Amino acid sequence: MDKNFIVEEENRLDKFLTLHISSSRNQIEHLIKKGFVSVDGKNITKTGLKLKLNQNIKVIFPENKIDEIKNEKFIKTSLKDKVITKIYEDDFILVINKPSNLVIHDAPSVKEATLVDWLRLNRISLSTLSADIRHGIVHRLDKGTSGVMVIAKTNEAHTNLSEQLKNKTMGRYYLALIDLALKDNIIINKPISRHVNNRLKMGINSKGKYAKSAFRKLSLCKNEKYELISCKLFTGRTHQIRVHLSSINRHILGDALYGFKGNFNRINRFYLHSYNLYLIHPHSGEEMNFTASLADDMNCFIKNNFNMENIHEKLSKDHIINSFNDFD
Repeated sequence: MDKNFIVEEENRLDKFLTLHISSSRNQIEHLIKKGFVSVDGKNITKTGLKLKLNQNIKVIFPENKIDEIKNEKFIKTSLKDKVITKIYEDDFILVINKPSNLVIHDAPSVKEATLVDWLRLNRISLSTLSADIRHGIVHRLDKGTSGVMVIAKTNEAHTNLSEQLKNKTMGRYYLALIDLALKDNIIINKPISRHVNNRLKMGINSKGKYAKSAFRKLSLCKNEKYELISCKLFTGRTHQIRVHLSSINRHILGDALYGFKGNFNRINRFYLHSYNLYLIHPHSGEEMNFTASLADDMNCFIKNNFNMENIHEKLSKDHIINSFNDFD
């Protein structure tokens, strides 16, 4: 899938492509640096190249592929206790229920096998618009977060889904267990950036990126100490739910990084679950909706600490989605 453009207004190469193709800035930088963009027939790897009027821009989108498996034995050993469930799959997308404590893709600090390693191990065709370590990855979940996410199997699907993230036709609803009940349903609009004193964290910063989250009360536990809530994101900042809850002195159970101080020795992650994903199929145009069953640890905690008589109704997909209808 190649595309050609004529420069009608002077601009930087990366900014020009951002205006003309439905890919993220990181994807565009990757295409340029990997030599998939040419200007007047000459391959260009400088993202900030200043374009001139009437220059011809050609973008070659690399073919989606099945990556070579690296260190197969290590990957299988590392992932042996992690169950990744396929919710839906066709030639264009794969929807999975990601287990907790699984990293999405490699990074310098990552020592264990990742979701991308699992995709390669299972010989799943992946889009190549993102950097090599992120093939197929349209959106991410934190290591500790479980739940539903979609993988792009073709470049066309990746481009389409990335555009849906921008225009909000694709999104997710989350479930979380918190250490102090919300006073009421709430929308939080607070900008987020890297924490000034701890590089592992994000924080509220007036100069940060715009971030908006909605939180809805679902059920108090039996002793009214903890609460099950649902969350909807209007933006996709790193650690957004965790940061916004922390800003109102609420913390997800197990999330010590953002201030949880409970003594739960049995919790080895924070109780946040990506519950429902909605999108438009990138090929057929069909509106689709996927729900990921709760992980065993969260499900067990709810059964042991909450009155289950009304939990099932409140955890229904329709109830959670409809509860946000009056939020904008």
